[in-house]
This record gives sequence, C-alpha cells and structure tokens, in this order.
Amino acid sequence: MRKKQRKLVITFESTVGAMAAEKYCKEQNVPGRLIPVPTQITAGCGLAWAANPEARERVLSVLKQNAINPERIYEIMV
Repeated sequence: MRKKQRKLVITFESTVGAMAAEKYCKEQNVPGRLIPVPTQITAGCGLAWAANPEARERVLSVLKQNAINPERIYEIMV
C-alpha cells in the first residue's frame, strides 16, 4: 500500500474546469496531476488537481491567469 502524503487538492465545479486546469498546468510545467476526488471531500465533479503543498502559489497563479475558478482548495493526506 502506498504511503499517504500531505497534498494540495483543488476541486472544480465541472469536468471541463478540471480538464482545462490540467491542460494549462501541463503547458506551464506546473507539478501535479488530475486524480479522482478523495473520499474525504465532495466536489461538483469527480476530478481534482493534486500537487505538493509547496506548489500552491504556482498552481493558483496559472489557474488565475487562465480564468479557471477552483471550487475549493484543500491540504489533506492522500
């Protein structure tokens, strides 16, 4: 079993928002990946962006530059 680590988890209201976030983050070489929304939280769609907490400002900056509004932002053990 994989060891749990503290992660920044950003949820979106729609799958379109999650996919756009992935696209722009990958274009800007922002670390992270799309994951299924962890069971301990709920979200509008079933996908979330997960990254190390240290990447928080970088991820949020890319989302803001591309007019992508996250639903919620968490730091949880995943």
